[in-house]
Amino acid sequence: MADLSFDHANAFHRFMRSFAATKAGGAFLRPTAHHLDRVMTKVTGGRSSFAGLVTGVPAVILTTTGAKSGEPRTVALYGIPHPDGVALIASNFGGAKHPAWYHNLKAHPQATVSIGRDTWQGTARLASPGERDEIWANGLKMYPGWSNYEARAGDRRIEAFILSRN
Repeated sequence: MADLSFDHANAFHRFMRSFAATKAGGAFLRPTAHHLDRVMTKVTGGRSSFAGLVTGVPAVILTTTGAKSGEPRTVALYGIPHPDGVALIASNFGGAKHPAWYHNLKAHPQATVSIGRDTWQGTARLASPGERDEIWANGLKMYPGWSNYEARAGDRRIEAFILSRN
């Protein structure tokens, strides 16, 4: 796997990762990124996302079951490699509430994970505090903006999930 660290990203990708971490970037991307991701994943057959294209970080295309609706819900997220599969940080751009996919995985831990051409069924579990701290540290190497999100989240502790292959 290529080095996805912030320091090894090209200038455009570093700029976009930095912009996304700002209040203005969050205000713009929170309501729009999922729409742009949906278009990009449809155009690429699920192999790429808007977020991945503009930041250089391969996205995890996560399909969950809606906690309330029971309907399939798909979102593009940054994934952190994990020995059991992949880890996900529930940052929600530093919002006061957890993202919808967090609640979906808590209610229905079975999910479909696509990373590039690799698609698999997984089971999610909330990371333990120690695992979360390790995931967080590894994630910050790739996307330092999570530290801005943590500051904006206030009293909400940003959690992480581990998705293991079934």
